[in-house]
Amino acid sequence: MMPQAIPHRRMRGFTLIELLVVIAIIAILIALLLPAVQQAREAARRTQCKNNLKQLALAMHNYESTYSTFPPGGSQDTDFSVQARLLPYVEQASLQNLLDFDQTAFTGGFSGKVPNPLFATAFAEAIPVFLCTSDPAPSQTEVTVAGNSYTYGGLSYLLSYGSGKGTNNDLRWRTDGAVYIHSSVRFRDFTDGTSNSVIMSETVRSVGDDLTLPAGTTPRFPYEFTLNGSSGLSPGMNTVPGVLSTGGVWGAWTNSAGMVFNPNLNVAWPTFTGWRGGSSPAIRGRGISWAFSGAINSLTNGYTTPNSRIPDVVTHWTGYFAPRSYHVGGAQVALGDGAVRFLSDSIDGDLHRGLHSISGGEVIGEF
Repeated sequence: MMPQAIPHRRMRGFTLIELLVVIAIIAILIALLLPAVQQAREAARRTQCKNNLKQLALAMHNYESTYSTFPPGGSQDTDFSVQARLLPYVEQASLQNLLDFDQTAFTGGFSGKVPNPLFATAFAEAIPVFLCTSDPAPSQTEVTVAGNSYTYGGLSYLLSYGSGKGTNNDLRWRTDGAVYIHSSVRFRDFTDGTSNSVIMSETVRSVGDDLTLPAGTTPRFPYEFTLNGSSGLSPGMNTVPGVLSTGGVWGAWTNSAGMVFNPNLNVAWPTFTGWRGGSSPAIRGRGISWAFSGAINSLTNGYTTPNSRIPDVVTHWTGYFAPRSYHVGGAQVALGDGAVRFLSDSIDGDLHRGLHSISGGEVIGEF
């Protein structure tokens, strides 16, 4: 008897079309999920940024409680920053022990600033509470001066020296802000109310080498460069507050003493071409070093609104600045009462300047 043939069972697999359909479905699901994942990550980073600002605002409170004054704004560009003086109040006492506030922190002229060798190692430390994780800039910046390289830990949170209105950007005199050169501001000086006064805001840290662009042209937004608007202005200190106009575009906005007064930056900024990056030897970028007291680096004002398309314009040792961030729709600020608020890009300009004033007498509405 012949053996009976076993029926052949046909093995069925995926066809090419079915495989492509499955891959397409997976790709669609990924495309739908990826924005949600990115939004969740940014929400977490924004929360961390808010917590950093909260800690720094409370550090200001604790400093004032200890010394009966907020930290001084220091000297023009050789002293330690306000942020450096807050170290023991943000759990960085061991790092502060490496510093000596009775000594000069930096030396060198406008074209090249170098750290005191005693503190160079400490200045290189990147401190997490000083850094917004939404900002892709490196946590440390290397600057070369006369062939020597120096490393600095970065800074995302800058102290406010006021509204920038009138001559309040001359921080060599008393301004309407929480700090200025040799300041000794106390809570009693917040006559506008601590809940209506910005003391600190975040910035976009500067990166890269200096560059020159055609007038009216900007680098990629959000701007990681500051615009040099010093031409036509005197750097000298005068017998009255203010930055003296010596010609050029700034002459269109001066008071009776010849000081620049409430300039229209929409008209002024497109006339300049020099942009300062993070590697500028004079530390002329924003947030390059948590230790350097220069206003260009560690201080700010509220002259322009958050993430303004008007760049931060540097005028010698001061300038016209805005809160800036990589958060969508605005930037975070700390108020004098310790609260942290998210200010919208669309906030009214006069209201914004009033918020940065601690003693301007402005009527502050909802914000």
